Amino acid sequence: MQTTERKRQFGQYLARLRRDVRLSQRQLADRLCALSGLTTLTRNEVGRWEQGRRLPDAWLPALAVALDVPLGTLERAAAYARGEPEGRLPGAFATLAELLPPGDPLEAGDGRSGRRIGASTVAALAGRVHGLRLADDVLAGGDLIVPAFRELSGAVGLYRDRTYDEPTGRALLVQIGELSQIAGWIASDAGEHDQAAHAYALGISAARQAGDGALVANLAGSLAYQHANTGRELDAVDLAQAALDEAGPSAPPQTRALFFDRVAWAHAKAGRTHAQQAMRALGEAHEALTEEAPDEAPQWAYWVSRPELEVMDARVYTELRRPLRAVPLLRSVLERYDATHAREMALYLSWLAVAYADANEPEAAADTAARMFELSADVASDRTSERGRVVIARLTQFDDVPEVRAVLAEHPLAG
Repeated sequence: MQTTERKRQFGQYLARLRRDVRLSQRQLADRLCALSGLTTLTRNEVGRWEQGRRLPDAWLPALAVALDVPLGTLERAAAYARGEPEGRLPGAFATLAELLPPGDPLEAGDGRSGRRIGASTVAALAGRVHGLRLADDVLAGGDLIVPAFRELSGAVGLYRDRTYDEPTGRALLVQIGELSQIAGWIASDAGEHDQAAHAYALGISAARQAGDGALVANLAGSLAYQHANTGRELDAVDLAQAALDEAGPSAPPQTRALFFDRVAWAHAKAGRTHAQQAMRALGEAHEALTEEAPDEAPQWAYWVSRPELEVMDARVYTELRRPLRAVPLLRSVLERYDATHAREMALYLSWLAVAYADANEPEAAADTAARMFELSADVASDRTSERGRVVIARLTQFDDVPEVRAVLAEHPLAG
């Protein structure tokens, strides 16, 4: 990785530390001057550090005090930015940096071979990418994984083998990034987690080359979601936070709401000791969605809305065993949800069944579970199968209730 990129990541790390202690750039500059006895540091210089244009080498001891972080941690992060072998970014930043594959997996053509393509080719690809997203709303991963990866392979082939001008090349990289995200999502839903991770890493590389920070964050956040659901909860926390930091505060409100939601989910899956962080992130997601949008949200964020945030709220409440909050939200969402989205409805019913069980309402839990299994019977989704197993495990403690016994008898293994 080039030193300029490392410096940029170090700058993002500093900016996050500053925001964590609730200081503006000017306030940090003033605090550093007071700590050092110097008066030469300005807000503009802090801005240069955070943009990755300069490293604050001489200021590291004062920064450690001002930002309440160990000096050794800052020194290792600065060494990472300089490209020194002992350097390392801490926590979430290291997690995202390590996702980038070595070299350039895309290996663009040299501009002297292959038929020339232009904006119309990219526009056609963008239409097919969005078509896959819409198909994912009503079909499951097992139905879509083959066409999704066929499209991804074809898009990479376009980038490597055809010729194009610089704007077309960048637009093509963006579409490869977006296609990698939906292909990874589809693969994850099909239970092909390694294939999904490879797609996400390819997409991060493409989005980074295109300079699309929000898309990088969407890809990293999608992988964080997969980690949270496959036993890597603490990795998910780091990666979801890294995605949020990658996007930055200037990302469109819809996308920031999505990234905060993924942080909330990762914390919820990490256990009750993370409950406050999860609740805080939910609040920040709702706050982000109320902000005015100076720039239009990217097309891939079309589905992010207040009802979808309420779904995530309810899921987090269920994971944290707060059924009195979860049940009303889930019932409200399910009453108005599009019945053609069978997988999503089955997933939401699974959380409602668990929430009813947590509320000591086994009859309602059994009825909800029965509806979930009926709806998901023909859905080729690993996620719904896994949620079915979770529901059955939760219902077993009520096996003396006739309604529950009937569900357990019909679905002993739940997929």
